[in-house]
Amino acid sequence: MPVNSQMTIAEILRQNPDAAKILQQFGMHCIGCAVAAGETLEGAARAHEVDLVKLMEALDC
Repeated sequence: MPVNSQMTIAEILRQNPDAAKILQQFGMHCIGCAVAAGETLEGAARAHEVDLVKLMEALDC
């Protein structure tokens, strides 16, 4: 299933544990954070001032 901006960080990591490395490369070190369970990729990108389009492209590799 392709990543979409409304998926939570936890959903993305369940689907692809290797996504943690990509998130960290973008400065998103919230992998184990309790907020990650309910925060969407879009919300996390906004909070970390990350370009959502570039992040999604990297996660869809």
